[in-house]
Amino acid sequence: MNSPGAIPSRRTLLTVGAGAALAVALPAGTARAASSPGEGGVVRRLRALEREHGARLGVYAYDTATGRTVLHRADELFPMCSLFKTVTAAAVMRDLDRDGTYLARRIHYTLQDVTDAGGGEITRRPENIAGGLTVAELCSAAIAQSDNCADNLLLRELGGPTAVTRFCRSLGDRTTRLDRWEPALNSAEPSRVTDTTSPRAIGQTYARLVLGDALAPGHRERLTGWLLANTTSGARFRAGLPRDWVLGDKTGTGSYGTTNNVGIAWPPHRPPVVLSVVSTKPDATAPRDDALVADAARLLAEAFGGH
Repeated sequence: MNSPGAIPSRRTLLTVGAGAALAVALPAGTARAASSPGEGGVVRRLRALEREHGARLGVYAYDTATGRTVLHRADELFPMCSLFKTVTAAAVMRDLDRDGTYLARRIHYTLQDVTDAGGGEITRRPENIAGGLTVAELCSAAIAQSDNCADNLLLRELGGPTAVTRFCRSLGDRTTRLDRWEPALNSAEPSRVTDTTSPRAIGQTYARLVLGDALAPGHRERLTGWLLANTTSGARFRAGLPRDWVLGDKTGTGSYGTTNNVGIAWPPHRPPVVLSVVSTKPDATAPRDDALVADAARLLAEAFGGH
């Protein structure tokens, strides 16, 4: 058993924390829904952050313990970038791993596949190009290291990017859509509607996958484990949230300063919170803005009782 104040183990989260959250109902969304009463101060501070950073900032946060929400541009479209990789892995597990053996299937690929995808930390290793990677290893690489080639290979198994859109629709997400492959999907033009999502839509989809029953229990456990192992959010959510909050999340980065982070955080000794923070800027060459996402996460943690 965990001592008071200790970070719960991955096994504790998956067998107790996530399981206990299955009965939590996500709030119904409407196009102009407001934050919960009393959250106006948080939204004003989010707007100030937006002005300070010269960005368009979108936020959806939901406290499963209290039902409180914080919403800012929650239903506006934003470039999705690599946030979709979690959904790809979920679709592979639900739709292709029906007999429990598909994740062990070995996928072979070439160096040209890595180059065409814009790279990949895991897939570019010579030993992996020589021997291939299992579907499970590709899922892990796509989520935990945001490996572009790994996800393209998974998309190939599913039949292409639009399979992610169909999967989202099957979960009740009528907003999130994927149209292109890596790395083209990261172009992030402000007028583009392809390869987009909204803070609320992607936040609720992640919640359904990790806290709901959209996946079989074993698949939900594996997906949550890959999110808990994420290595790419150290300067984003991880920098803004209290250190004793356990975090399972995924980042996304693209042109126009697009800087995204979505996931589930478990504060000590209480049910989780769903966090979705996405941002973009008007200049195509603007650098990513990790500090904006970290500051937004810090505000949300304070609103939900973090210190």
